[in-house]
Amino acid sequence: MVFLAVNFSSFQKPSRYINSEVNSIYKDALIKVALVFPDVYEIGMSHLGLKILYKIINDIPFASAERVFSPWIDVESEMRAKGIPLSSLESKLPLRDFDIVGFSFQYELSYTTFLNMLHLGGIPFQSEERNNSPSGHYPLVIAGGPCTVNPDPLSPFIDAFLIGDGEEAINDILYLFYRWKTSGDGKKSSLLHALSEIEGIYVPIVHNNPSIPLLLTKEGKGGFIIKRRFVESLDNVPYPDNPIVPYTSIIHDRVNIEVSRGCPMGCRFCQAGMTYRPVRERSPEKVIDIAKRSLKNTGYDEVAFTSLSAGDYSCLLQILQAFNKIFSEKKIALSLPSLRVSSINHSILKEIRTVRKTGFTIAPEAGTDRLRRIINKDFKEEDFERALRILFEEGWHNLKLYFMIGLPTETDEDIEAIPKMALKALKTAKQYTRRFVNINIGVSPFIPKPHTPFQWYGQDSFDELKRKKDYIKSKLAKKGFKTKGHLIEMSLLEAAFTRGDQSLSTLIEKAWSLGCRLDGWSEVFDFEKWEKAMSHTGIDAAYLAKKTYENSDLLPWDKIDIGVTKDFLWKEYQKALSGEITTDCRKICYNCGIGCPKETKKERDEELVIIRNFEDINPSTHLRFAIPPIYSSNQFKTVKIRTQFSKTGNLKFLSHLELVTMLHRTIRKADLPLSYSKGFHPSPKISFGPPLSVGITGLNEYFDMEIIPPFDLIINRKKLNSILPEGVFIKDMSVIPDKTQALSSFITRYEYEIKCGEISGIHKFLSEKEINIQRGTYLINLRNMVEDARLIDEETVKLILVDQGEIKIRLGEMLSAIFNAPIERLDITRVDLYGWNDSWVKPLDNYKQQIVDCKLQEV
Repeated sequence: MVFLAVNFSSFQKPSRYINSEVNSIYKDALIKVALVFPDVYEIGMSHLGLKILYKIINDIPFASAERVFSPWIDVESEMRAKGIPLSSLESKLPLRDFDIVGFSFQYELSYTTFLNMLHLGGIPFQSEERNNSPSGHYPLVIAGGPCTVNPDPLSPFIDAFLIGDGEEAINDILYLFYRWKTSGDGKKSSLLHALSEIEGIYVPIVHNNPSIPLLLTKEGKGGFIIKRRFVESLDNVPYPDNPIVPYTSIIHDRVNIEVSRGCPMGCRFCQAGMTYRPVRERSPEKVIDIAKRSLKNTGYDEVAFTSLSAGDYSCLLQILQAFNKIFSEKKIALSLPSLRVSSINHSILKEIRTVRKTGFTIAPEAGTDRLRRIINKDFKEEDFERALRILFEEGWHNLKLYFMIGLPTETDEDIEAIPKMALKALKTAKQYTRRFVNINIGVSPFIPKPHTPFQWYGQDSFDELKRKKDYIKSKLAKKGFKTKGHLIEMSLLEAAFTRGDQSLSTLIEKAWSLGCRLDGWSEVFDFEKWEKAMSHTGIDAAYLAKKTYENSDLLPWDKIDIGVTKDFLWKEYQKALSGEITTDCRKICYNCGIGCPKETKKERDEELVIIRNFEDINPSTHLRFAIPPIYSSNQFKTVKIRTQFSKTGNLKFLSHLELVTMLHRTIRKADLPLSYSKGFHPSPKISFGPPLSVGITGLNEYFDMEIIPPFDLIINRKKLNSILPEGVFIKDMSVIPDKTQALSSFITRYEYEIKCGEISGIHKFLSEKEINIQRGTYLINLRNMVEDARLIDEETVKLILVDQGEIKIRLGEMLSAIFNAPIERLDITRVDLYGWNDSWVKPLDNYKQQIVDCKLQEV
């Protein structure tokens, strides 16, 4: 979403909005699809489902997919003030002008943001209003994601819900839409009726028609009409191996490879564990192939093998070993999401830390063995202690522990055990290291989710949850622990929305009208507005959250058939109350109703044999892990390369850290032979000149890097420029002597051109002999730091600024004193950088050499 009338420098994280990321797709097609994530950029760009659909849709010849994210409140305010509609990142097309607008609902607190985005995009909220509007065409509004397994709270707003996996269903939807648009009658009602016949699609306006029975009778308990879609084989559906690489840091900023979908362990609070059944594993060959291509196409330095239960992936250890055999020389790190306690072992941890130790998370969820049996977490206290010993023996110093409060049958004894588990982790760590160990504790209220064994159980009251959370926080704070977790008010709303019916749509719309949006962000969330909305509508969210259901009750989400039967969920609920464990369902089938693919133990064993013998695999297969002949870095004397580049256009809005990250990834993508630091966290030896502030153009910027020869300066400069996004350009590369000063200490002068409109301030500034400011304990004369000032035209000033020894130039400080205006209001270009010479200033030394000597040298 690019707003040409907006100066991004004045907003938080301008890189959310500037577009043109590496691997983004620009395509004009007959059917235009907006993939909309109802949260800000860094959250939405971390979502794997969006990346999968982006690839699938753009691979269809007649369709294009573009991304739309929620603006932050500062940009939204500017949009409203200037009448700028919400538009896509790629083509800047307003949301209302797309053919299909698809929302992904990952969490219930995004519901008001969804309405806000419709409003900013010029689209009416109500499906009925859109479909019957005489004013013209509105896009088809569809929704998917885990929240749609209870579609009722959003059903007045959504034309069609996709329930379940989207890889195959999205093709059905688009090909049907294509036929309707090219040869159909053009009536929205015809489109909706056709969509309602696709498996996994719920169309409220059709299915809620009184002439169609909403629920089928099944033993008097209510039946289902909408069957969830799921793909049978992950290997047979597309997967993005050329994902967009954001400029700004996102939540999951790495290559993410889904090694399996579904979970066999059956935690009774976990909706995903039920709604993503059955377990489907991606083959080891496919995983490694995706890793190879993704790293080549992105320049990332970390790969995460993701899953609901990564530790239960059949070939986990073998695939970690295979990955490190290929990529450890290139310093590509591995990470895994939260592992089950019983799956933690020395072998896996050794593989994870081969390049560097990434973060580690354990989710005990409950503090006692008794309560863990209730929720079906199958480990005991001694298992937790064993996992901690292994973790700290292998050198980890950062650990996250996640717990829930308000679980069914929970007692104060269970709550008191949570701080004890945290203390046990700290004491165990101190047995293995004298270094500081960072243990963070996450504590969140339990939310009873639809289609789980605990769907009948009501949430604890607000006061009770607050009492428990305050107790834990107080106990842990005394021991120096940091605790995080959901606000109780947020969890209350989440429980109400996830278990609510269609009447909640009124509450959601009213809360939006009172200013609610981005409710998942504590700095924006305002529960008082929600309380006002409840008062206006008469809907009590706390009552809905606490409500307890009976087995005979017809639940709002019973219309959705996730595959797991209601009878099975009730039996699991009864087993929970008696403290009975349900073990790994791949070993014992408990007849949940899903009908697992007929993968046999023999087939899984054959996969293990394949990957254990990867050295002997035929070269034509994906599992040929032959390492190309390479020279060890100690056979060469590294060479320093000084690189001159420019940063212009929209990329001037990158922060220094974002620029550094983007250039690091570009260099890795170009496969330049970088030299790395030693130690536990090896990093490329690249150093940058003085940073540019956000919004400032740089015409001659510099960075130095150490490389291992041979290295062709001309070829590699061209290679980098062919990869870099528009706005950053490598102008020159030169070899410099080993003992050349670092850029940060060498550069002392800076040449700027500033378009300011009003230049009278410069005359007053230059007429003064002293303009003193206090910076900490230093009294600084800013006038001495302006070495030269010239007028280029009526509104442009050229300045040469100079550091005063250890006192460095701070541009915002200087320009505020000269022009009496914040830096964000000025158009600033840094023209050049200079090093010190006895006479005046001297451009950076430029040592020319086309080919670095590639003879083997003894270090």
